[in-house]
Amino acid sequence: MSRTSRLNCIIPPYLLKKLLESEDAEVRQAALDTMLTTARLRGERAVRSSFAGAAAPGHGRRTVFDVEEGSFLPAAVLARPEDGPESVDEPVNRAFDGLGLTRDFYNEVFQRDSIDGRGMRLDGYVHYGVKFNNAFWDGRQMVFGDGDGKVLGNLTGSLDVIAHELTHGVTEHTAGLEYHNQSGALNESISDVFGSLVKQWSLKQSAEEADWLIGADVWTPGIDADALRSMKAPGHAYNNPLFGKDPQPDRMGKFIHLPDTDEGDSGGVHLNSGIPNKAFYLTAVGIGGFAWEAAGSIWFESLKASGATAQFQDFAHTTLQKAGELFGVGSAEQSAVLAAWQEVEVPVNGVRTRVARARSLAANENGGVGRQDGLAALTRQIGELSAKMTALTKDVKALKATR
Repeated sequence: MSRTSRLNCIIPPYLLKKLLESEDAEVRQAALDTMLTTARLRGERAVRSSFAGAAAPGHGRRTVFDVEEGSFLPAAVLARPEDGPESVDEPVNRAFDGLGLTRDFYNEVFQRDSIDGRGMRLDGYVHYGVKFNNAFWDGRQMVFGDGDGKVLGNLTGSLDVIAHELTHGVTEHTAGLEYHNQSGALNESISDVFGSLVKQWSLKQSAEEADWLIGADVWTPGIDADALRSMKAPGHAYNNPLFGKDPQPDRMGKFIHLPDTDEGDSGGVHLNSGIPNKAFYLTAVGIGGFAWEAAGSIWFESLKASGATAQFQDFAHTTLQKAGELFGVGSAEQSAVLAAWQEVEVPVNGVRTRVARARSLAANENGGVGRQDGLAALTRQIGELSAKMTALTKDVKALKATR
């Protein structure tokens, strides 16, 4: 299986490993079974084509199937089609609604026709396996486990989890970010960003009102944890005896180097995603209002413009450029983007460290009024940088054309 078309799971391997240390034998067994099943699925190329016609165009038409605690998707029972009645099974309805809200978000906010931009059907499978502690996107469909009922609940319970997993499909059909090391962490971060935005959009929350938590509803009530991850405060989503302290870093100075293996979380993709997550959060609150409007547009356009091997610094450059194209060079939106990346210690070539942060703070204090004087130096710097980036882009295109 390629690095772009692979199994993307919401529960990272380091959390499942922690469950293997639980004093509860049932929790340990569920974690072990989940890890073994996940490893098997990663090794099966056939899983992506297990249901014939799943990816056929249909303007994002939804179909939810019940696997009935099995693992063979073609044997699943039809539970709710697009035009069918509501089910008596709540996980079926939650999956159906989550698929629809994610589809509608991409359509209404970014005019994108389903996950692939060409009307891809949205097929969901619930009640996968016995006490399966995960949910995943396999390149063609969304699959949900029921959780063990003691630590993790039914994985259809969080809208942002559903949107997160489906966004892996969007990334696969745009940048195709390779799923390892920094490009893989960007891949995970993009899913967190738009997973959170779908939830905020559905609730009509501003950036200031949002909780910026990913998977706040996956834990059972007995677990002392806020969520799987916090975009606002990476490293502070949980701190309890079962899992320890959330290990996510929030800046490059805390970047975690892990082996590029399944056991090493493909180079720490679920961990280091905290760095670009924090950058997006800072950008969104720096701009204010609804995060999906300005910050979301910048990130979405940057995703479409990025390559498969993009690193953090590459993506930072692209977001800065797109912010200038969408809102103007030297705009409050562009300065917020630059200040955010500098705050998480991701450098942007051609701009002096901390310049944007100071200018952005000055603009915010004045409510954005009279920022011409406060941002004059930054505007010149960004203008020069944008011109260089535009020229470089043209050179690259010209070079490709001669091949």
